Amino acid sequence: MKTNSFKLLPLLILLISMQSCSLTQKKEPLFYNIDDFKTVEKYDAHVHVFTANPYFVKFAKDKNFRLLSINFEGQDTHTPSLELQDSLAYVLEGISSGWFAFAASFIIDDWNNADWQTKTIDTLKQKLKKGAVAVKVYKTIGMRLKDTKGNFVFVDNPRFDSLFRFFNDNKIPVIAHIGEPKNCWLPIEKMTVKGDRSYYTENPAEHMFTHPDYPSYDTLIASRDRLLGKNKGMRFIGAHLGSLEWSVEELSKRLDLYPDMAVDMAARICHLQFQSLTNWQGVHDFIIKYQDRFIYGTDSWVDDSKDSTQVMKQAGEIWINDWKFFTSDENMKAPEFEGNFKGLHLPRTVIDKIYHTNAEYWFPALKKTRDESIKTTK
Repeated sequence: MKTNSFKLLPLLILLISMQSCSLTQKKEPLFYNIDDFKTVEKYDAHVHVFTANPYFVKFAKDKNFRLLSINFEGQDTHTPSLELQDSLAYVLEGISSGWFAFAASFIIDDWNNADWQTKTIDTLKQKLKKGAVAVKVYKTIGMRLKDTKGNFVFVDNPRFDSLFRFFNDNKIPVIAHIGEPKNCWLPIEKMTVKGDRSYYTENPAEHMFTHPDYPSYDTLIASRDRLLGKNKGMRFIGAHLGSLEWSVEELSKRLDLYPDMAVDMAARICHLQFQSLTNWQGVHDFIIKYQDRFIYGTDSWVDDSKDSTQVMKQAGEIWINDWKFFTSDENMKAPEFEGNFKGLHLPRTVIDKIYHTNAEYWFPALKKTRDESIKTTK
């Protein structure tokens, strides 16, 4: 009997040791804090970097941000030509070691030409071959483009069908900025956030409230919805919260209707903050419910006309303030409106999706590029 007890003693000691280790092992926290900001891998998946100077890419890398820069055919004098945007993107993508990617776009000025579809698809094939990870569809469709009879052309027009079929068949993600914030169709004094009031005061030509001859907000949103209805399976990212930034309820309806739709948050997080003033629980639960459908982005603009120090300062402040809103339960203020709101205090699993996993799911080429860059640095 004594001999058997002696033989069992080492096993008993091992079991006690294992139990002790499990009790003392540190559990992973459920939430991130401000100190985690720099260590967590992140994407800012909606920026506009129109320079070959890599300073902003290096700055983002220091904060553990990979960038997705979105090219588009602008309608103003300060936006570089699409050709120049592409050439700059090719340079940065080639020297960024996986920390910079870009989305291509296309020109619509010759949309009425008979060969527009064929030429556009051929051009996009070349851009995708050169590294583009997605294609941007811009708000000029629906708000500027007209047919030969002078009628506004919307994104669900049959002449676009072959283009979207090409995207769907080849699993090319589509980033679509259709319409504008709903504030654009309201009087200045009724707009909900300061940024919109300032912008449309300074740019009255773009303030749709004063242009009743242009398409309405509802008309543009309906055209986007019809596009999704006839292109099921197409990987679709609605830029700027899908231009439904004003209502988590309305955006919820679209996310339920269109399972292949995600949204980025670029330049619209303040609208979530505004809604959280009176509906914190609703905004919190909305993010939790659709946690697989949100992609973090800021809409930061970088070009050679801007002071680099100021650009980095502004971007850094936006990144930190957004991180606090999503991760903390602090009482916060925003320059966009009066009043205090509370941080959403989202679990780290949700934060990881918003800032990282979702970007790589909705833009599969990002994950491939990241994995390849990690291999080369080992």
